[in-house]
Amino acid sequence: MKIVDVKCAVIGSSPVIRIVTDAGIDGYAQAETWKPFLKPYILAFRDALIGLDPTDVERVMLRIRQRGGFKPWGAVVSIIEMALWDIAGKAAGVPVYKLLGGKVRDRVRVYNGAVREPMTGFAPEDYAWSCRAMRAAGEGFTIVKQPIGFHSRMRVEVPDFFYGDPEAGGMHGAHDRGLLTERGLKHMVACVAAMKEELGDEIGLALDCGPGWTVPDAIRFARAVEPFNLVWLEDMLTGDYSPFVNADVYRDLTLSTSTPIHTGEQIYLRQNFKPLIESKAVNIIGPDPCDVGGIAELKWIAEYADLHGILMAPHGTANGLLGLAALVQVCAALPHNYVAFEYTVGDPPWWYDIVDGLPKPLVVDGHIMVWDAPGLGVTLNAEKARPYLTEEDHVFFD
Repeated sequence: MKIVDVKCAVIGSSPVIRIVTDAGIDGYAQAETWKPFLKPYILAFRDALIGLDPTDVERVMLRIRQRGGFKPWGAVVSIIEMALWDIAGKAAGVPVYKLLGGKVRDRVRVYNGAVREPMTGFAPEDYAWSCRAMRAAGEGFTIVKQPIGFHSRMRVEVPDFFYGDPEAGGMHGAHDRGLLTERGLKHMVACVAAMKEELGDEIGLALDCGPGWTVPDAIRFARAVEPFNLVWLEDMLTGDYSPFVNADVYRDLTLSTSTPIHTGEQIYLRQNFKPLIESKAVNIIGPDPCDVGGIAELKWIAEYADLHGILMAPHGTANGLLGLAALVQVCAALPHNYVAFEYTVGDPPWWYDIVDGLPKPLVVDGHIMVWDAPGLGVTLNAEKARPYLTEEDHVFFD
């Protein structure tokens, strides 16, 4: 089997790759919904892939892995890898998890970072309302994640939140950074108390915090919320689009508190997780398969983290339904340090009409049952998807 073409279309706002083979088997994968600018970069890999056997996944990846980088630039290599696994599974007639070592679990836990109504304010009562709605969601999530601090509009909406002027804007992922005021710190603790009052001990609460915090503020806040038994504090110091890790600084934070510390969504490749893991700089890591280099890369990182007593909770909030399928496959095969992956939704909602193979209902009691269809186990329905193609991409399915 040989690769004969590589195509990319922006469907909605998601770059979708289609790897075409001479055996009539195609592989599909999807990058985050806010990365349409990646399309020409994806197509730049076409000549490097033509003529290769897509089922020799690692051999292909050795040719292209060095061309990626920290988020967002690792996404191209990552979705190529996932599309290759899709082909390999279809060619073998087995789900991808079988090629990754087989299932460790029949269902995978997901946490809610995406199913929410927009908040109209950032006071404790607003966060309580949001958690009340998330608790009532039909998916039955057992862990929810809320944005707070510099990962929210608190820095703009809460007067005198920090010693600085909010300036972040423009490109997605830009964040303000600075020293919190006492008022800002107390405000966040009050919001946490209000959320835990709604969720109780039945639903775990994680917080998406930044980046943007100073180390003293991160330590003060992590200690202040210790009585609330949070699942984790995410990306306080680096994360999101930070093109670096700062493992030594994270270690200072982690050793100062009993509140679990989490990071890693922006990191590309296992080599860049090595200092976090080997120094035990955090308690939980959260690589994103659409940024870290793919699903086999994520599994390697999870296994190495497990050797060092570090938990795994992969990121994935904007990876779309093809990204969700990839997460289900790899998380089924992860070791017991797996906690949950971040649930991702179809955006826009018509994505649910153009992807075949998803179970209905998709999430039950906060879990997704692992399906057994070959490859990633879902299919992009060409007939239904074609109306959503732009004129530029009209030959994507041809």
